[in-house]
Amino acid sequence: MSVVLSIWEKESFYAPQDLIIVGAGLMGLWTALELKKLRPSLRVTLLERNTTPLGASTRNAGFACFGSPTELIHDADTQGADEMLAIAEMRYRGIQKIRTHFTDTEIGFDACGGYECINRNDKNWQVLPDRLHWLNGLLKQITGKPTLFQQADHKLAAMGLQGFDTLVENETEAALHSGQLVQALAQKVQAAGVTILYGLEVIAMEKQNEAVCIHTRQQHRFTARHVLLCTNAFTQELAPQAGITPARGQVIVTSPIPNLPMKGTFHFDEGFYYWRNLGNRILLGGARNTAFEAEATTDLSGSESIRKTLEDFLIQHLHPSFQYRIDHHWSGIMGFTADKRPYTAQVQEGVTAAIACNGMGVALTPIVAEQVSQQLLDYF
Repeated sequence: MSVVLSIWEKESFYAPQDLIIVGAGLMGLWTALELKKLRPSLRVTLLERNTTPLGASTRNAGFACFGSPTELIHDADTQGADEMLAIAEMRYRGIQKIRTHFTDTEIGFDACGGYECINRNDKNWQVLPDRLHWLNGLLKQITGKPTLFQQADHKLAAMGLQGFDTLVENETEAALHSGQLVQALAQKVQAAGVTILYGLEVIAMEKQNEAVCIHTRQQHRFTARHVLLCTNAFTQELAPQAGITPARGQVIVTSPIPNLPMKGTFHFDEGFYYWRNLGNRILLGGARNTAFEAEATTDLSGSESIRKTLEDFLIQHLHPSFQYRIDHHWSGIMGFTADKRPYTAQVQEGVTAAIACNGMGVALTPIVAEQVSQQLLDYF
C-alpha cells in the first residue's frame, strides 16, 4: 500500500537532492562528510535499506590494520611492490585519519599492537628474515618506523598460543569497535547537514533530463543530480557491470576466558585467519580460503562448515588449559576486485560507484572518500 506524502515530507525528506548516496556504511558516510567539507551547500541524502548497514561496516572483526607481512609479501609478488606499497599507504593513512576525527573512547580504539603467526610450510619460510627486512625498508617511508615487523617468538607461549613456528610483531596495529565507529561517523555526518533515511531499498535508477530518478521497494521516489552507490558487494543488484566479487566473512566469539594472556590483534595465512582479545573473549574470523566458491555469496546466514573450521582452528592453536564455549557468531559481506584496489567509476549515466575495499574498508574508506568527493564535484 502506497502512502501519500505530506507537503512537509515532500519539501524536506523527499525534496530533490544534489547527491543521493545509496548505502550508509563507512564508504557512504565518509564520502558524505568529505563532500560537505568541500562544498557545504550541497544537498546530500543517504538511503540505507536496513535499520543498520549490514554489509561489512558493522559486521567486520574490528581491526585497524594495513596488512600482515605474508599478505603484503603476497601482494608484492602478484601485483608488484609499487602497487602493494600504494595500497598499504592508503590503508595506513586511513587509520591515522580516523584518529584525527574521533577520540579513542568514541570508537573504542585500542592501540594494542598486532602479530602474525607463521609456520614452516609458508612459501617464504627459508627467507623470512630477509623478506621482513625488505618489507621494513619499504614501509619505513610510510610509517616512519625502521623496524615495523619484528620476530617475537618468545611471546607465543606466554600468550597461550601453540602450533605456530614464529611470531612477527607490529606495534602500530590496533583494534576498534566497528559499531561505535559507524555511530560516531553517522552523527558527524548528520551534524554536517546530511539526511540519513533508513529502511529504504533502492531497486532501480533512471536518468530523466538533468536528474536521476530513484525507485525504492517501499514505493518512494527520489530525484538527484547524481547518485553514488556505496553498496559494496550488493552493487551487483543495481550495477552488475561493476563486476565485484562478493566474499562472506564469518566470525565466532567465545565466552569470557579468565586471565586470558593474549592481547592484541592476530593474523595467520596471509590474513585469511584473524583473531583478537575482545574483553577477555576471543573473536576469531576467516577461513573462507577453505571454501572460496561457497563463500563468494551475499547470503548473511553463514555456514556451519566454516564455523566448524574456525572452532577447530581455535582448539588447535589455543592452549588446552583455557576453557570456553562459543557464545556468538555472525557474517559480513565484503567486496573484492581483481587488483585489490577499491572500485570507483561511473557505472551508468548519472551514477557513480565507490565500492569494494577488499576486506580493508575500515582503513581504506576515509581515503577513498577523499578521491571520490573530488571527482563528484565535477557534476555540481
